[in-house]
Amino acid sequence: MLRIVRSRAPLRLGFGGGGTDVAPYCDQYGGFVLNATIDLYANCTIAYDDTADDLRFEAMDLKLLDEPLFEPFLNLDGPLKLHRAIYNRVVSDFNDGKPIAVHVSTWSDAPPGSGLGTSSTLVVAMLSAYKELLGLPLGEYDIAHLAYEIERIDCGLSGGKQDQYAATFGGFNFMEFYQDERVIVNPLRIRRNIELELETSLLLFYTGQSRESARIIDDQCEAAGSHGKVDAAAVEAMHQVKALSLSMKETLLKGQIVAFIQLIGSSWDAKKRMAKSISSSNIENIAARAFGAGAKSIKISGAGGGGYMMIFVDPPNRHKVIDVLSGTAGAFHDFRFTSAGVETWKAN
Repeated sequence: MLRIVRSRAPLRLGFGGGGTDVAPYCDQYGGFVLNATIDLYANCTIAYDDTADDLRFEAMDLKLLDEPLFEPFLNLDGPLKLHRAIYNRVVSDFNDGKPIAVHVSTWSDAPPGSGLGTSSTLVVAMLSAYKELLGLPLGEYDIAHLAYEIERIDCGLSGGKQDQYAATFGGFNFMEFYQDERVIVNPLRIRRNIELELETSLLLFYTGQSRESARIIDDQCEAAGSHGKVDAAAVEAMHQVKALSLSMKETLLKGQIVAFIQLIGSSWDAKKRMAKSISSSNIENIAARAFGAGAKSIKISGAGGGGYMMIFVDPPNRHKVIDVLSGTAGAFHDFRFTSAGVETWKAN
């Protein structure tokens, strides 16, 4: 019998604290992150036939197809490493080591390296689809933590923890990260008028430059002492980024948007001191043009190095900034904040 399940998980904007959710920093000092999900998604469809004996993984947006042998454990050398790793965990942890005949199709509304947590969000979407398909006993924290383990441990991909939890829970969240993989997600009740004012004051601009977040994360980990030598200036910058995220949370809850935007600028200045690879000449050139047109502050979402830039403006100046950047290689994207996390449903 053929069963089809679909899921979608929202991508996120990282306002403050990014990088403090990465070990060894969060293990030693604790990390704080403020983020919010938007209406761009990572999507998954799983078709399951209990009479079949084949596997098919497809990343439709990347035009990648993987058809491994129908086995209970797949090596991770194929073109779709995350798809294989998730399948391995589901089979070993929840299906008594028996292979599952699935066709998994995925696509994302933003490209890899966008700074919106695309890869981690996709893992959450796939895991949630498997949960719906097989009736797995997984709560929100379970899904997020398992997604983290698959990406960071099973696949060995560098990165933090915020993306998996943002995609799972959705909405505006202030997250705390501690040693022993302890995570606390604090959902924020943001009044609708505050949310609308923030949307109206924020432009989302794709810089036209993707980036490899793993390299930037590795630089931050090394600065925090992962190789035994601590970069005191970088760690102090991380402390500042963490403290500013706490102040951002307070101003956002109080509706102090002007103060919030100022803190965004301070946080970006501090974040650039965490690792040299966080900014680039392209980012600085775009920022200079935006400021020249009246922008109040800017920040790259995610690890840095490229991807999406958040540009904060007085609403009457939105189109001045749009006009001045229209001739660059980048592009603006409309968005809205969302309150829902990952969603799953049966298609038949």
